[in-house]
Amino acid sequence: MTDGPHELTSLERTALYKSLGNPLRRRILDYLGRHGEANSTVLARELGESSGTTSYHLRKLAEQRLIEEIPEKSGGRERWWRGLPFSHTTPDPAAMAPQEYEAARHLALLKIDADTELFRRAHEEYRGPDGWAQVQRTGAWLTRDELLAFMREYRALLDRYGHSRETAPPGARPVTMRFYAVPEPVGEWRSEPTGP
Repeated sequence: MTDGPHELTSLERTALYKSLGNPLRRRILDYLGRHGEANSTVLARELGESSGTTSYHLRKLAEQRLIEEIPEKSGGRERWWRGLPFSHTTPDPAAMAPQEYEAARHLALLKIDADTELFRRAHEEYRGPDGWAQVQRTGAWLTRDELLAFMREYRALLDRYGHSRETAPPGARPVTMRFYAVPEPVGEWRSEPTGP
């Protein structure tokens, strides 16, 4: 499910946030992201669930176009699945309906926990400026328009250098990145040294 020609309604976004906030569905999506494909039996074995449970959640994820069936591998009752490209930008919380806001807030708290663990790992696995794990902290004065332009260029850089699983060259590894830009309160800006 990607934001694009079809703008999601508040109800669709609420369902999306609830789905992404479901622990088992998050584990299914994570497994498919790491392994490329699976069926309900494989997921049941790997995730410690029943195949009926994983099958149900796979169908729900497919309804939201987060995954799709692999027709050439599926046959009879055995259906194989793969993840779909996904991109979504959460709208301004002030414009959200109450249920949507609560679902988005719950999902954000889960993401903060996951991002905190990634932050720890980045520091633990940092091996200098030429290593796989990279940590960068910096600050600058920007106008809002400059910040938004920077964000567009940041996304373009990811598109330029990133690969899908299918097109990744030898030696490529999945790399998780997070970017945050938060303005300091007026009059309290301070510089922070560059680097880890």
